[in-house]
Amino acid sequence: MKRCKWVTMSFGILMMTTFTVSAQKLEKMNWFNEPAQWSIPNAKTFKMYVTPKTDYWRITHYGFTVDDAPFYYAVYGGEFEAKVKIKGDYKTNFDQMGLMIRVNEEQWIKTGIEFVSGNQNISTVVTHGTSDWSVIKLENAPRFIWIKAVRRLDAVEVFYSYDDKEYTMMRTCYLQDNIPVQVGLMAASPDGTGFEAVFEDFSVKPLPDKRRSEWAERQH
Repeated sequence: MKRCKWVTMSFGILMMTTFTVSAQKLEKMNWFNEPAQWSIPNAKTFKMYVTPKTDYWRITHYGFTVDDAPFYYAVYGGEFEAKVKIKGDYKTNFDQMGLMIRVNEEQWIKTGIEFVSGNQNISTVVTHGTSDWSVIKLENAPRFIWIKAVRRLDAVEVFYSYDDKEYTMMRTCYLQDNIPVQVGLMAASPDGTGFEAVFEDFSVKPLPDKRRSEWAERQH
């Protein structure tokens, strides 16, 4: 019994030390559809001028598939919490920016701000073969907003916040379990000439595997 307790305690200490690091170095990330203009002004800030007439969408309602918008990412396995502060100079209908989690061209999630009819909307598109779209209209147009996505088992929970303290959940959706994914910063301008998108304090914090944690608890 003593040995079992020691193993569980050691596992808990290991999880605490392993999962506290959350910084994702911007210069270590990769491009999918690299735009003509982008920069890393400092360790916490990433800017891009979004390529015109680009988007991510697959089939539903419109009957077309596009997969050509800028996406700057790193690859993560297992469970994690991804978070970023976003602000954009939105100009045209459907200008958008935020987080993207991607397995391949048929399985991905994008979430953030989408500009529609002069209003900023919290937007999430989930794609498994075909895309769906959900929106929450914001009563005021914030200068910036935080977006957070938490991957646990076969689900992703999506949240937004005005202050990085109080978060509101806007979506829970399916994502294939136990497979590496691309996680990063996405922006698109489907109908426009592009806009400046600014991302700050992007982080990805690996989380203790839920199944493993529950197994360790049962060893008491």
